[in-house]
Amino acid sequence: MSIYDYSVTTPQGEEVSLGQFKGKVMLIVNTATGCGFTPQYKDLEEIYEAFHDKGLEIIDIPCNQFAGQTPGTDEEIHQFCTLKYNTQFPQMKKSDVNGENALPLYKYLKSQQGFHGFGKGPTALMMSTMLKKIDSDYKNNPEIKWNFTKFLVDRGGNVVARFEPTEKMKDVSAEIEKLI
Repeated sequence: MSIYDYSVTTPQGEEVSLGQFKGKVMLIVNTATGCGFTPQYKDLEEIYEAFHDKGLEIIDIPCNQFAGQTPGTDEEIHQFCTLKYNTQFPQMKKSDVNGENALPLYKYLKSQQGFHGFGKGPTALMMSTMLKKIDSDYKNNPEIKWNFTKFLVDRGGNVVARFEPTEKMKDVSAEIEKLI
């Protein structure tokens, strides 16, 4: 199977086939409205505005699996994002990214790009310390570790990178720019 065989669901219940994005670069991200990384919405919107007309699609999938940091309804989440961050990229239905109810898309993404670490710095250290308490084997499994994990898909449908939430958004933007 390829990325184009998967679909996501809009808050209105419509299925969106990723096949419609063939030939485009995709950034797929699980998001949250009440997380320390939530300000990344601003960066994501800036990236979207810079690269959308050149072939980038951002697919926002809200998720409430990490400390309950996305408690609202799909409509409340959408209102928060558009009012606070003026997001214009498509937002999908709130969904699970880990566990038995995980979106099939996320099972595929994790099989293509496993966890490579949080990097260096205070935020990375904080995430590592926190994750050790939640999952002592977190380094050795591909599960999504927290909100704002991003997967980058090239124009050929290959999952070429995984960015943990600790990754600098300027580095994410630079990788997208290489593919555009």
